[in-house]
Amino acid sequence: MPELTFGPVSRTTLALYAGASGDHNPVHIDIDFAKKAGLPDVFVQGMLSFGVLSRVATQWAGVDRLRGFGVRFASITQVHDAISCKGTITEVYEEAGERRARVEVVATAQDGRQTLRGEAVVALP
Repeated sequence: MPELTFGPVSRTTLALYAGASGDHNPVHIDIDFAKKAGLPDVFVQGMLSFGVLSRVATQWAGVDRLRGFGVRFASITQVHDAISCKGTITEVYEEAGERRARVEVVATAQDGRQTLRGEAVVALP
């Protein structure tokens, strides 16, 4: 399954995503607010990271064949992180009259820190 890379994530990307998604939580776009909250800087919205990782499965199989997708947030994706997203087929099985693949998905920052990990289920052709 092809690897997908995203970033480095810029402050502009965070601001644009906030506008598009309606997620205007200041910890994602206001460095002063983030520092007052005890954080070193703003950080990436969880759903932005989730959306990027979901592209591993949808670009490989197509959105119409996606049957399930879930992840756990493992660590914060920081502003300026470059993320590498990978998918590995862990099982092929039949369900509901379809051949399906269970795919382990993981997003990893440039320093080797896993930021998200989870599973996609796709219908195979």
